[in-house]
Amino acid sequence: MIKRLIIALVLLVLVVGGIVGFNVFRDNAIQQFFANMPVASVTVATAKVEPAPWTPGIETIGTVNASQGVDLTVEQAGIIKDIKFAANQHVNQGDVLIQLDDTVQQADLAASKAQAALDQQSLDRAIELQRRGVGSEVALDAARAAATTSASQVQKLQAVVDQKQLRAPFSGTIGIPKVDDGQYLAPGTIVATLQDLETMRADFSVPEQQLGLLKIGQPVGFGVAADDMPFKGSVVGIDPKVDPQSRLVSVRAEITNPEGNLSPGQFVRVRVELPEEDGVLAVPQTALTTSLYGDYVYVVRPAEAKPAAAGAAAPAAASAAPAQPAAAEPALVVKQVFVKVGRRSEGRVEITEGVALGDELVIAGQNRLTNGTPVKVDNTVSPTASANAKAAPK
Repeated sequence: MIKRLIIALVLLVLVVGGIVGFNVFRDNAIQQFFANMPVASVTVATAKVEPAPWTPGIETIGTVNASQGVDLTVEQAGIIKDIKFAANQHVNQGDVLIQLDDTVQQADLAASKAQAALDQQSLDRAIELQRRGVGSEVALDAARAAATTSASQVQKLQAVVDQKQLRAPFSGTIGIPKVDDGQYLAPGTIVATLQDLETMRADFSVPEQQLGLLKIGQPVGFGVAADDMPFKGSVVGIDPKVDPQSRLVSVRAEITNPEGNLSPGQFVRVRVELPEEDGVLAVPQTALTTSLYGDYVYVVRPAEAKPAAAGAAAPAAASAAPAQPAAAEPALVVKQVFVKVGRRSEGRVEITEGVALGDELVIAGQNRLTNGTPVKVDNTVSPTASANAKAAPK
């Protein structure tokens, strides 16, 4: 009985020892495998830090208005006799847009003209009699006064007739008519809007700290998006007073709009172009990563040579060495470097501290990187081209 118990205990120890030994061997093998397994390289796109021209600018938002734009109204009350325009029609200065009923005024004007003609004849007769010496000065003065009064009355009635017509004060595009034929119009009633769309103006504001950078004639870009500003103009007015509440300065720029792509009241993004600077260290904005600890970039650098592993790793390395190509590319890793940034413009950011000329920065693929991660550079698809295209002077 005791012998059997001893045999069972021995077998149990052997089984437990085998299991424990196997687990120890397995864990050690797994640890050795992962310790010697090479880290996979991450494919990234890079760009070198090089001095480049920089065109700074003041970016803000503004509102577009027509250089000339009014809501048309009539001066005299009356019934609309004829509407002589259609919506979105281009009209010239002086064109008749609305004709009110002026039958009574035309009759009064005709009577006044007849009286004026009669008084002019009387004046001519009085002048002739005075020349012959048979007319008195009193009769001549009375005839001259009557002729002058009649001429003034004709001018007055002509002005009343003209006020029965609504004419275009300038050339432009007229809007939708807000009245109908036969409608009674009171003075001040808006008939339509007239806008000169060929030349537009944009009103915007800039901080008071940037007032010294502005001057008349500076080029300005406009667009509906910050990366697309196809419309060009120039500064034509700078308010000499700073708003004491908002601390902003009002600025007005003129825009050429020959194709009519801009409409009055439209929102636009504005960029005032400042003088170009040379030798600025600027990189694509995609190279910059922002965190709670600050802004940083990943710099690509050659990996440091590691000593050969002892024990079983040495033969493995020796056996794997012949498989390496003779002209293998040098191993590269990334280093996290905190930087100080300056101005931002058109997809690029100025680096004032932290990097040096010639440094190669990662501009795509940072989301898979940590400090010391092996990388492989592939610039076939890179945002640098688009950033450079935006930054190129136009």
